[in-house]
Amino acid sequence: MHAIAIYDLDKTITYAPTWTSFLVSSARREMPWRLALLPLAGVATLGYALKRLDRGALKAATQRLMLGNAWPEARAAAAAARFADGVVATGVYAGARAAIAADRAAGRRIVLATASYAFYAGAIAERLGFDDVIGTGVAYDGGRMRARITGENCYGPAKLRMIEAWMAEQGIARDDATIRFYTDHVSDAPTLEWADEAFAVNAHAPLRVMAALRGWTVVDWER
Repeated sequence: MHAIAIYDLDKTITYAPTWTSFLVSSARREMPWRLALLPLAGVATLGYALKRLDRGALKAATQRLMLGNAWPEARAAAAAARFADGVVATGVYAGARAAIAADRAAGRRIVLATASYAFYAGAIAERLGFDDVIGTGVAYDGGRMRARITGENCYGPAKLRMIEAWMAEQGIARDDATIRFYTDHVSDAPTLEWADEAFAVNAHAPLRVMAALRGWTVVDWER
């Protein structure tokens, strides 16, 4: 029997969402003139709110504005490492660290499943001792990282599909696994319903209501 603990990233493990912080910190270091384009990133976000863009298109648009359409892969990797160092040093809930350590001590395989891009979420996961990462893919071409996603954006129902695809790749049958899942957001309801143990962590109001109705465990991790 496989014992697996799956964690969301933004506002579950970290205090704050990571994508905008990654863009701004990387642009400030690599090409600070692009910070003048931040208002246009706000327009793109408004387009998402008005349902003119989906989440994948929003990621691509904001990446193009802040980092350009093509960014050398080595520079992207270095930026991911720097960003991960900062997040892990100052932006991770103590309760998340304790839960990860407890799951590892219990013999569970520790997996990160996040809508964030896997190229930088993986650097965070590595520093926190995760075994595997499931995240949104980014396109690479000719040694450069492109401003577009590959595959599905790992969000909502797509996150569950990507977890199931990962399990199939690993040769893990659902009936041969016990799975616990931690998240802060109601968009992860499909995965919470599917898991054997569901944890609503630092949950926003809609998830707290759903957790009360479903009998899911509600926890609040201290900084």
